[in-house]
Amino acid sequence: MARIVIVEDDETIGDRLAATLRALGHDSEWCPDGAAALARAARGPAELVLLDLGLPDADGFELCRQLRERLPDAVLVVLTARTGEMDVIQALESGADDYLTKPFRLAELQARIAAHLRRASPGGNGGAARIRHGTLLIDRAARRCFTPTREVALRPKEFDLLARLAASAGQAVSREDLMSDVWDENWFGPTKTLDVHVAALRRKLGDQVRITTLRHVGYRLEPPGGR
Repeated sequence: MARIVIVEDDETIGDRLAATLRALGHDSEWCPDGAAALARAARGPAELVLLDLGLPDADGFELCRQLRERLPDAVLVVLTARTGEMDVIQALESGADDYLTKPFRLAELQARIAAHLRRASPGGNGGAARIRHGTLLIDRAARRCFTPTREVALRPKEFDLLARLAASAGQAVSREDLMSDVWDENWFGPTKTLDVHVAALRRKLGDQVRITTLRHVGYRLEPPGGR
């Protein structure tokens, strides 16, 4: 069972999503606006947030940033009718892990939620519990990442992406495999989300890692000392 917060101003959609998720065994709570969402975030953690960008009392992107700060370990999925590429990029850069456009099929949303929760659980990505990459320690069981001097704060999908690349350090990993392994094998959204998350890893990890872009192929995490 997961704690799922639904931020949606349409009462019909909010009630339906909450009821569906409760029927699946989750503890779901519907928040009709941004103020209610921030109040809920202040009360305690959640595993997943479904966020509509078009709210009456808040800028959706700013609310996304605030929820990311207050719920750093939650998977944040944006639900919106906006389909422009810049909207997608802005949502991801505001802290979203996933992006689903309205109207969406309920079965697709359920599958996407299940995949996110499975990957966010301890050991949910398989492989070694701990990965050493040069001076970087990636602890899969605890979902934490450390340099010799500090812990690096990574969003859920940033962590999953780093762990996937580190498990294949020195090897080319295709965009398709990364989207399938880190997001979902049935991913229908824009793959731009991958590029945004790679950029975030480069920014946060600095010279601890070198992620090479392979044009028309994917990415490669260079082995330690291979610069």
